Amino acid sequence: MSADQQKQAAGEAAAALVEAGMVVGLGTGSTAAWFVKALAARNPGVTCVATSAATAALAQGLGLKIAELGETREIDLTVDGADEIGPGLSLIKGGGAALLREKLVWEASKRCVVIADAAKRVAVLGAFPLPIEVVPFGHKTTALRICDALVENDIGVAPRLRMRAGAPVLTDNGNYIYDAACGAIAEPAAVAFALKSVTGVVDHGLFLDLADLALIGGPDGVSRLEP
Repeated sequence: MSADQQKQAAGEAAAALVEAGMVVGLGTGSTAAWFVKALAARNPGVTCVATSAATAALAQGLGLKIAELGETREIDLTVDGADEIGPGLSLIKGGGAALLREKLVWEASKRCVVIADAAKRVAVLGAFPLPIEVVPFGHKTTALRICDALVENDIGVAPRLRMRAGAPVLTDNGNYIYDAACGAIAEPAAVAFALKSVTGVVDHGLFLDLADLALIGGPDGVSRLEP
């Protein structure tokens, strides 16, 4: 199967986990979109919480009911993609610039399922540049502090401001994204703590100890991984 077919298979497998009456968190990105489409096709009568404006628009266009985070009871199940899946279901997310809202929804969920194609599974996190969301005010100074935090964790790279059409990419929250091409993150927990301690950093794309299950599409079908 192609990578897109693997994503579709994983999304459809995740949709089968949804039961009528659930509150469901909807992730952001190309893989999560397959889940949204599969969920809408089943139409099990659920309330959804979207992690981005783009996902909310897709879901509503397909007839799914959308509520804001905090308007419903605790989220029963969140399904989302990932840019990398490492040991223990440690993740890098944020390629779609929705990492803050994704993390807020993940942390409000009873169960989180990550879906991906086989290429997203890695032995060590870090080949995919780590997204870091920062407030625009003083962002260049914040980037220098991010660099210092990474160096303290033996990662000697300078984060780069994500640009599109000659302008900084804006998140749904009005913030900027810096990407750090770490290469390898030997101690994700230490890096996560260091980045969160930098004033100006809103959050980062390391999702640790949050995923309960991974559904990974591959040439032979969908495999299940647990932490």
